[in-house]
Amino acid sequence: MDGCFICNKHSGNIQTSGIAIYEDDFVYVGHIDRNGNPNYLGHIMIDLKRHVPTLGEMNMEEAKVFGMMMAKVSKALMESEAAEHIYSFVAGDSVPHLHMHLVARYPNTPKEFWGPNAVYDWEEAPMGNNEEVISLCSRLKKYIENHPYE
Repeated sequence: MDGCFICNKHSGNIQTSGIAIYEDDFVYVGHIDRNGNPNYLGHIMIDLKRHVPTLGEMNMEEAKVFGMMMAKVSKALMESEAAEHIYSFVAGDSVPHLHMHLVARYPNTPKEFWGPNAVYDWEEAPMGNNEEVISLCSRLKKYIENHPYE
């Protein structure tokens, strides 16, 4: 789709932070990109490759892969990065191409900063540059490759 940020990202027209954590015919998993601003380490995006705006428009094959990746990436964040909780949400208001946000909450995050967007307001939140994002993506990718059936 012309003008779709996610379609343009998948076709290589837009460079984003980090590296691919996982990719197949149905989904692409990577770290959120904040246009050169520091990233909250552990804010992962699962993009459906086919251009559809909502969860209800996936076919069953896509839904199976999407759901399995949601579980695998969440487990990888918990096991590899020691996240204590994973937030997930699909909004679709600003980018009408199905993508899910997975946001790690780490131990010792003060309760007033709990929530997928609130973690960004915490002064001591684990923020990182692209090099740190690539390192995190590499660890998650390795974890998923080494635990294919979990």
